Amino acid sequence: MKPAGGGGAEASITYAKTDGGTTFVRNYNVMGPATDKAPNAELVYEPLMRVDYANGGVVKPWLAQSWAFSDQGKLLTIKLRTDATWSDGKKFTADDAVYSLRLPIDKPDFSIAGVTYKSVAKVDDSTVKVTFPEPSYATLNQFANILLPMVPKHIWSTQNLNTWTNPDPVGTGPFTVKEFKPQQITLAARSDYWGGKLPMTTFKIVPTAGDALKAQLLKGELDWASASWANGEKEYVAKDPDKHLYQLYSNGGAMSVLFNTAKAPFDDVHVRRALALTVDRTAVVTTLQRPGTEAGPTGLSEQLFSDWLDPAYKGKVQKVDADAAKAELAKGGWTVDNGALVKDGKRYTPSILFNADWGWGSYADILINSWKQTLGLTVKSAGQPSAGYYDKQNLGQFDVAAASTGGASVYGVYRFLSSQYLTPIGKSATLNQGRWNDPESDKLIAAMQRTEDVEELKALGKQLQKIVVDKVPFSPIYNNFYFIDINSTRWTGWPTPEKFESIPFAGMGPDTIMTLLKLQRRGN
Repeated sequence: MKPAGGGGAEASITYAKTDGGTTFVRNYNVMGPATDKAPNAELVYEPLMRVDYANGGVVKPWLAQSWAFSDQGKLLTIKLRTDATWSDGKKFTADDAVYSLRLPIDKPDFSIAGVTYKSVAKVDDSTVKVTFPEPSYATLNQFANILLPMVPKHIWSTQNLNTWTNPDPVGTGPFTVKEFKPQQITLAARSDYWGGKLPMTTFKIVPTAGDALKAQLLKGELDWASASWANGEKEYVAKDPDKHLYQLYSNGGAMSVLFNTAKAPFDDVHVRRALALTVDRTAVVTTLQRPGTEAGPTGLSEQLFSDWLDPAYKGKVQKVDADAAKAELAKGGWTVDNGALVKDGKRYTPSILFNADWGWGSYADILINSWKQTLGLTVKSAGQPSAGYYDKQNLGQFDVAAASTGGASVYGVYRFLSSQYLTPIGKSATLNQGRWNDPESDKLIAAMQRTEDVEELKALGKQLQKIVVDKVPFSPIYNNFYFIDINSTRWTGWPTPEKFESIPFAGMGPDTIMTLLKLQRRGN
């Protein structure tokens, strides 16, 4: 691979994607139910709003210029930008916004963002109104979800969206598809992007993984990647501290053990508690070479949500407690026999689903070994590449899964526990892949949606924390971060965790675009 960028008129930046397999599929039907899609489509299609992670997860404008709630939080009126155009030159209008927002309602299989509104209507060419069945102040961040992008009505409404792969996407974003090869995608920067002029002419996406990525970054063949590097400070940063950047940005959530509560034995709280009590979190973060990042029991990052945490859970890290775990199994009437969980004559030998493209196999082994040593329980390893992992998770075809749990607010972290996203096993879930169905959780999440009062939100959040700790729909392992690997030989002006307006994580839509707009070509 030749070094990216180079001289001449082309000013290119190369991003390495580490979780998309070895080849790419040309499918830009971004709202369709298929899981195997082209990467980084959020550089072509944009949402109405963005989440400001540098400011406590506040929702800010993007394609929406402003908005206001009325009717006690049941009616949201959105004013759209009037200067945004599609890449084919047509204006972005309320007709496009209404069409895009209605798709998840009209086609439930397309509700991959988990929308909660019930209707959308045009007011005028730059205004739409969105109606909710109940007060929904806290649900505003759904309009910042890259899974709910604006798409052009004049193109999409003429297609069979169940089969169409949208090979030549037309969006409001800063790039168009210039060339698509299975092992490299080249996006071309638009000269008429509403957000401003980009400093690069092309954005290249290449697949890579593991040691290959590290070697390519060290050689300067890549500009940018998003991957965890266990010894990155010594192996990468120390070799050229000025140009080799390895950055961690907290995303507010955690990597967790997610239990499939729709199937035995994980419909039993005693089993969930027993497994949670025997997760060796310290061993995992030690292997990660990130000491001190063990998650607290609530799934909320203390770094971002300190003011929202119940004091009882602050600074708490759950240690392995084999005696307590065995007591929980006994309370539920469970025994372990020859590696299997046994009750009422039925035997269960569970498995743990994880994303093999994340390199999570060694961490799954830690959990598997801990459960074997403390409980005598045999748990099988069930690693899958990204597409298979998400398919099985969404369809509920797993026992326990290593899954990210997080969000831009306390409501954002916990909203996936609502039964409004509940689907039976075998039908794809937009959220709530653990099939959690708990009236108390539903009541609290609904109450959070209905209020703008910060103190009330904090009180409700603390009650949800108690549910997570006591009922264990999921069990946090370690605090989650966005991992950013940068070789700034060609491009400077990158944000840092100490000072950032946008997180330079390719895949975050507006944040990615904001990052790109502020880069400078080194030497210019």
